[in-house]
Amino acid sequence: MTAELGHFAVWMALVLALLQSVLPLIGAWRGNIALMSTARPLAIMQLLLLTIALIALGYAFYFNDFTLAYVANHSNSALPWGYRLSAIWGGHEGSLLLWVWMLAGWGAAVAWLSKSVPATMVARVLAVMGMIGIGFLSFMLFTSNPFDRLLPWFPLDGADLNPLLQDPGLIVHPPMLYMGYVGFSVAFAFAVAGLLAGRLDPVWARWARPWTTIAWAFLTVGIALGSWWAYYELGWGGWWFWDPVENASLMPWLSGTALIHSLAVAEKRNLFRAWTVLLAILTFSLSLLGTFLVRSGILTSVHAFANDPERGTFILIFLALVAGGSLSLFALRAPKLKNNAGFRLLSRESFLLGNNLLLLTATFVVLLGTLFPLIGDALDVRISISAPYFNKFFVPLTLVLMALLSLGMISNWKSHRGDAFRRRVLPLIPASLVGGLLAAWLPGGTPWLGTLGFIMVAWVVLAHLDDMIRKARASRGSFFAGLWRLSNGYKGMVLAHCGLALLVAGIILVTHHEIERDVRMVPGDTVQVGGYDFAFVDVGPRAGPNYDAMRGEFRVTRNGRAVTTMYPEKRTYRVGGQVMTQVALRPGLIHDLYVALGEPLDMPGAWAVRVYFKPGVRWIWAGALLMSLGGVLAVIDKRYRRRPARDTTAQAVAEGSA
Repeated sequence: MTAELGHFAVWMALVLALLQSVLPLIGAWRGNIALMSTARPLAIMQLLLLTIALIALGYAFYFNDFTLAYVANHSNSALPWGYRLSAIWGGHEGSLLLWVWMLAGWGAAVAWLSKSVPATMVARVLAVMGMIGIGFLSFMLFTSNPFDRLLPWFPLDGADLNPLLQDPGLIVHPPMLYMGYVGFSVAFAFAVAGLLAGRLDPVWARWARPWTTIAWAFLTVGIALGSWWAYYELGWGGWWFWDPVENASLMPWLSGTALIHSLAVAEKRNLFRAWTVLLAILTFSLSLLGTFLVRSGILTSVHAFANDPERGTFILIFLALVAGGSLSLFALRAPKLKNNAGFRLLSRESFLLGNNLLLLTATFVVLLGTLFPLIGDALDVRISISAPYFNKFFVPLTLVLMALLSLGMISNWKSHRGDAFRRRVLPLIPASLVGGLLAAWLPGGTPWLGTLGFIMVAWVVLAHLDDMIRKARASRGSFFAGLWRLSNGYKGMVLAHCGLALLVAGIILVTHHEIERDVRMVPGDTVQVGGYDFAFVDVGPRAGPNYDAMRGEFRVTRNGRAVTTMYPEKRTYRVGGQVMTQVALRPGLIHDLYVALGEPLDMPGAWAVRVYFKPGVRWIWAGALLMSLGGVLAVIDKRYRRRPARDTTAQAVAEGSA
């Protein structure tokens, strides 16, 4: 009965989404306040209904209701209860329910927190989000229903959750990733609402900017968590593989980063309005493209969910409608987006435009590298695009991007005097060279490209420190009081840019100074990696809650002193018989030690063992978290809490009839 309640709640949410997409738009068109005011309660009620549906599916997983096909295919009575609950989004159908629940959550947040936004704009934004909800709710109900029953014949026990997903990373990674994906629907809805209203001014950009930034922050955390999960779960010690599904999350992140900076220009200078709208459309369209790639069955990946071309066709049609409809509306409204305001070559606008072009170029590179092999497969032509293709483009693009972002930060809006600009920049160049060269002077040496990367890292950090010190000194009172008075938006920008520098430093370190050893070992053998001695003590059986494992024991010493004991495992899951590697990690601020137990070899007691020394790898995720924290800090800036003049009924009616 609980499943039927959840199923009914989803159908009712679809009905409310239909009403939400129609009534507020009619109200905005006719200037009818009563119809416009339906948008907020409809959005909140939709969230309540989908929360009931999500709880109902969680109840079915927790109590092992194997009459539901989705539960039977993705759970088992021996599965630990934490993984039983996270299995809600461990497969295609449940992850779609999580998606529409989050979409409703974003809509309810807009309804609840946009009290200072005019009623007509809120009505249009929520109507657009209702249309998106119709698409995804229909997709779930008609092709991917998590509440389908197997009555009267149902299994006594389930098929188990994919062992790759039986990990704490699964509990947090998909929700964070989806919050970013779905959150960009708000930026898209604001763009379409602005086009419908013919209002794309600095006030519009100020409304849209915090929603875009917080969605970007969630996506940043989601991608970092996915990288961390792949690092320790897949057993081969990497953190990014240019897997097509990884690329699917990277593309909207890149275009979303460009969108955030473009919104800044639109808010401050009322420029780049058409460009900003196109970026909002592109970013959400890339989120939908990622959904298509993961769920269409055209990819073979540990990240992919579904293998059903019909579902892929549905999403592709929906993507075409969303992108095609919004671009058509943009074409109709384009003449109204012209702006005669200008800026000089030496200005913040120029550097932000340059950053945008670099980010869009990077997006295009990833898009081509991801889609070309798929197009080749469709034409029976084998096209292989691997990491070297992406690295050859991304490394120089990232270095130039880091150079420009600091220049943009220290320059003025509209124009900057050349002599004043030189006085700011010239002292930073030798300091960055010295800092970068010192960082590159590591045991074993760093190649010239890595050294250039360290110089750019030093350039970004020193430029931002210099700017913060100047601003704090220019403020009244003490230096520390001046630092405290800096706006949250500024602090967030500094934190995000320095987070990028830390991430790049981690990438350089782990790329050029990682040590990997693949060895055959028997108990009693010792291998030295990165100055550490790894002694293979023993290997023996261990029983887990739903698996049996062979557990190795490695004692790690350095210069004769004990460091740690590591316990990698080779697990065999009882239900499906899948064999998985569970690595042993000794994390550290400077470097990680990493041991993976491979396969038993022909020689009695011998095992294949892989040992890594990975310097700076934690800096990658720490940098991503700093970037995300910077986004959150920018969102809580007090300027987003200021209320403009009250949106009276007469004003709303006038805007609606305009």
